[in-house]
This record gives sequence, C-alpha cells and structure tokens, in this order.
Amino acid sequence: MQQLTQKLKNGKMDIIESPIPSLQKGQILIKTHYSLISAGTEGSTVKAARKGYIGKAKERPQQVMQVIDTLKTQGPVQTYRAVMKKLDSYSPLGYSASGEIIDLAPDVTGFVIGDFVACGGATACHAEVLSVPANLCVKLDADVDMKQAAYNTLGAIAMQGVRQADLRLGETCAIIGLGLLGQLTALLLRASGIRVIGIDIDTSMVETGKEHCLDLALNRSDAGIEDRIFEFTNGLGCDSIIITAASPSLDPINFSGAIARKKGTIIIVGAVPTGFDREPYFYKKELEIKMSCSYGPGRYDANYEEKGIDYPAPYVRWTENRNMQAFQELIHSQKISVNYLTTHTLKLENAPDAYDMIMDKSEPFIGILIEYDTSKTVNKNKIVLKQAKRQAQSVSIGFIGAGSYAQNHLIPNIPKSGVVLKGVKTATSASSRSIAERYGFEFCTGEEKDILGNDDINTVFIATRHDSHAAFVLKSLQAGKNVFVEKPLCLSEDELSDIVKAYDSKHLLMVGYNRRFSPLTKIIKDKFGNTTMSMIYRVNAGNIPADSWIQDMEIGGGRILGEVCHFVDYLTYINGSLPISVYATVMCDPAHMNDVLNVSLTYQNGSIGTISYFANGSKYLPKEYVEIYAHGSTAIINDYKELTIFGSGKPYSKKLLVQDKGQKEEVACFIESIKKGKPAPIPFEEIISDAEVCFAVLKSIQTGNAIKID
Repeated sequence: MQQLTQKLKNGKMDIIESPIPSLQKGQILIKTHYSLISAGTEGSTVKAARKGYIGKAKERPQQVMQVIDTLKTQGPVQTYRAVMKKLDSYSPLGYSASGEIIDLAPDVTGFVIGDFVACGGATACHAEVLSVPANLCVKLDADVDMKQAAYNTLGAIAMQGVRQADLRLGETCAIIGLGLLGQLTALLLRASGIRVIGIDIDTSMVETGKEHCLDLALNRSDAGIEDRIFEFTNGLGCDSIIITAASPSLDPINFSGAIARKKGTIIIVGAVPTGFDREPYFYKKELEIKMSCSYGPGRYDANYEEKGIDYPAPYVRWTENRNMQAFQELIHSQKISVNYLTTHTLKLENAPDAYDMIMDKSEPFIGILIEYDTSKTVNKNKIVLKQAKRQAQSVSIGFIGAGSYAQNHLIPNIPKSGVVLKGVKTATSASSRSIAERYGFEFCTGEEKDILGNDDINTVFIATRHDSHAAFVLKSLQAGKNVFVEKPLCLSEDELSDIVKAYDSKHLLMVGYNRRFSPLTKIIKDKFGNTTMSMIYRVNAGNIPADSWIQDMEIGGGRILGEVCHFVDYLTYINGSLPISVYATVMCDPAHMNDVLNVSLTYQNGSIGTISYFANGSKYLPKEYVEIYAHGSTAIINDYKELTIFGSGKPYSKKLLVQDKGQKEEVACFIESIKKGKPAPIPFEEIISDAEVCFAVLKSIQTGNAIKID
C-alpha cells in the first residue's frame, strides 16, 4: 500500500510503498476513502522537521536532556543510534479519516466487513489501509458523505471543547482562533442554540466564519473590539471563551479574561501559553480555566483505546467515541455541514504539495482532504526491497518487532559475516519499511506468516511487547526456528509450561539476559568460578508511571516479570547454581505496582543472594550496583562501567570508557552457537528457572511466605 510519510531528520516527504498494517487484537482494518490534513497540528510537525538540528533542539529541550543523559551513561555510539533511529525513520502524518472495513480482529463486535466507518488516532494516518482500535472507530450510515465523515477527529476535538464549556441554550460563547478547529467549534455551538462570537487575526477566516457559522465576526485588530463584544452581550460579557488558536503569545488568554463575564469559563483547546495576568480580570472576575483533552474521556487511556474497555455511559456520558458518534450524527442529520471547510481535495500522490502550501501560505486554505483510489485491490504481500541472497547462509534472520531496544542493541550488533537479514515485521507499516531500509533487510511485512512460514528463515528475533512474547516463541519453535526473545520469556506459568513442552533441543532458545555477557562479569567469573558466595544486586530502577504499558500486568507484566528477571538471571549465572527458595517483601504502594522490593534467594550450592529493586530513588544515583563475596574476596561492579575486586593484596580495578551491559557479546554468542551447532549460550534450565523465580516472587508477595522452587 501507499502511505504519506516524512523524515524528521530533514522534513523530506515521500509517498512510500509499505506493508499492510498487521491486524492486532481489538483492531479494525480499513480501506481509506478520505483523510483530513490538520493544518495546525500537522503543520507544526512539518515545520519542526524542516528546521535544522539547532532549531529542533530548541523546540524539544526535554528530549535534548534525554540525549545528554544517554551520552553520559552509554557513550556516543549508543546515543547516535538512538537519535538517528528517531530522525531517520519514516514518520506517519494524519489522524482523521473515513473508509470501509475490509477485515477485523475476532474479538471486535458491533462491526462487520463492508461497514463504512470514520476513525481517529495515531494509526488513522494518511495511508491507503489503516488498522485502528475499535473504540476509535464509529459506524456510518450507508448513504454517508465520506468527505464530511473524514473530519471525524477534528469534530470530536471541537465537541469536547464545547462540552467543557458547559453552556446553556441562549448563552454566548466567543471563539478565539477561526481556523479549521475554530470553525467546527462554531458550527457545533450554533447547532446547540448558543450565540457565537468569532475572533481571529486573519480577515479571510473572519469573513468565512461570518458567512457560515458566526453571529458576530471580529478581527482582533478591530478598534473597540471589547466594547462591541460587551454591547453584543448586553454588557454582561461572554459566558465562555474557547481558545482554538495556536500561538506563543499570551494575548489569547489575557484577551479572554477581558471579554469574559464574572465567573465565566475559559476553555483551552489550542496550543497557547496559560501564564495569564492575574490582574485585572482573572482574580476579580473569579474566572475558571479548563483544559480540554483532545477527543474526550478515554484519550491516552490504554484500557479504553487499546483494550477496548468502554466507560459506562451513565457515569461517563461522553467518551471520545461517543463524541465522534455525536459529530457524525449532526452531519448525517444535516444539522451541520462542513462542506464549505473543504478548500482542497488532492490525490495521495500530490499530498506533499499540500504541506508546501501550508508552510508557504501560498494560497488560502482551511480543510484539505486526501482522496484515495478505492478501486485498488488490497494486497497483503510483503514489500521486497532487495534481491534475496542465494548463497548458503548458516544464519538467516527474521525480526518480529523492532522497537527502540532492538534498533539500539540487537540489530546493529548482529555480525555481518555468514548472516543474512531476511525480513522484518513490526506493528506499524512505516516502521517496518524504515527498519528494513536502514538495516538492509530483504523485505518488510505486516504478516507474521512471512517470517514464521518462510523456509529461508532459520532464526527469529522477537522484540515485541511483553504480552506477545510467549505466543511468538511457541509459534517459532513449532515452525522449527532458532529463537532469540527479549525478556521476559512469558507472563504466566501456563505459557511457561507450554514453552517447556514445545522446546526441542535441536533448535536454540535464547532470552535477552545480556548482563551475564558484560566484560566486567566475565572477569568476575574467571576469578571466582562457580562457588558458594553471597551476592547483593541493588537496582536504582527509577519511577515508571502506573499508566505505562510496562506496569500493566496484562501487557507488560509489571516490573518484576519485565525487569527483575534480569537480575535473577545474573545472580544465577554468577554463582553457577539454580535457586531453590525465594522470599520477597514489598513496600506499601496504593497503586500496587510492586516496584520497591527486596528479594532473598537461596541456591542449590548454598549461595545466598539479595536483589534490592527500588523505584523511589534519586535519578542521579547510578542505576546498578553489584557486590559479590566469596572466600575472602569481594567484587564490586558499579553500573557496568567500573569493577573493583578486593582480596588479600592490592585491589584489582578495571574501568570502561562507556557502560557495557553485554548486548553486543550476547548477540554474537547466540549467532556463533547457531553457526557452529553449539548449545545455546544460556542453558535452557536456567532460562526456565529465571521465569519460575519471578513467578515465585509474585507468590511470595501475595502470601507473605517463602516459596520453594522445585
């Protein structure tokens, strides 16, 4: 399929051929009829992308600080990889479209193939085929005007702003900013029986609003503008003001204070600063300022948008989906018409011209629609980028999932000799194409069968979200592939049992426990060997918000399954013996995230170990600190940059220029094992033990008891 993208590095726009997006749980596959360009939001994105590196840095100071932190801890190579991964990728644009359902996930109800729908969200981009969560889609009537329906997302954003204003019949609302969002807001207000004042600095937008949706249209530079507004409101002032403008100026918020009635409400929909002047208006009038969150309740909530869990209508009357429904009903019943807003309709191949027009302001525009050729057959074939290598290769690799970690630590570390990168599948079309091009894969795809059912691929790397690891491991093993899966191996004991049953020693299974491959770890292992020892692993893990997918037990498994497994594996490797008992205590936490805890372990050879995992520490303290005690010697690793070993004589010290957690060596060892027919670098029984221990940690927290490991 064809898709509009831009490179954040230089702002270059391309219509690329990318794979049909994969249809995941809770999603709907849509053949696009029209998509809407949001000149404000998308224009800002394109403007930033076309700036130089200094300009980009000024616009994103927080990201600059993240880059600096990465440079300090991981060095220039990893920092460069992380930055270029972002800048050199194809970035989709768009978030509002209409089309026809061509497929849907088995768990989706209320829709059937052939339904017309309007949709929104990040995956409702400018592409011929979209895969969109069901809660971000609304069914349309058969006689729908698909052009008007494509305004779906912007209509829901305007609807949410109107709801936040909480106006009553006959009241007055002023709109500051009469672009696309402002015009839609005015249409909704007028349909609700509200008297509407519109204000803008652009005379053409003022005149357009005056003709179609405003009771009073004013240019911000008009003389006596405040007097005219108070005259229109019989001296009272506006009941509410909705700011839909995008400006770095404080004028919109301060002007709102000037024209509001006492105890009036100001709604922030557009991108404006809110550092208003307390005097003379806001304090004396006791004004209320509200932020409007995009489409409405449910936005940015993974339970709602990704899992499809709706809010009960009696308690949350207007969700983002119900806002979309209400907007489409107003269009279908002809209570509003957005036809006048469509100033341009372009074919997909001409879409980049629209952004040039937006940037250059070469001609007047409001709503810009992209029209798609719906007569084209949807083809789910993989996108072949380079001719397949016919010479015999001992390792032929397919990737399922390839996010930030894979692009920073896995793919770049795959040896070039004797290895071919065959195919890559990721959740989104543009990322599949970006990764395939950047790293030299022969093809990209949205279909897992192109990886798992490909006889030319003998090795699969799995770097998806945690909840899909076990399923892909099972399918890969059943397909006779060698498997490298990022941690965790699985999220449940049933999944672990299934993997044990499916495992065949003829093929390798590897989990990405990289720390045992660090050069500093190798020194400890060489000097200490397998022996009885006591071990302390302190992790200053840092806070991850409760609403992150990592903390979601269904998707990420929480931090015990998702990260503590690393340290369980490390202590097992260091002492050379499997754990036989686990006892865990956790600090009280209202959110029950279990990310501040101590884990005590005993081992078959008599060793003991403690993992202290803390999410409540200072971010300026190095993350990981290890102490190993055995036979009068002590080894200390500080954040995988420095090793000190104390014995009877002069301490041994080893410092690295940059942090090395063993990712490169880990991948090299795995590939080497396949080439030479050697066992997997991590024994299967240790991989299974690591997972069992983590499940035991959870049981110990629940029961308050020590858990024995069989």
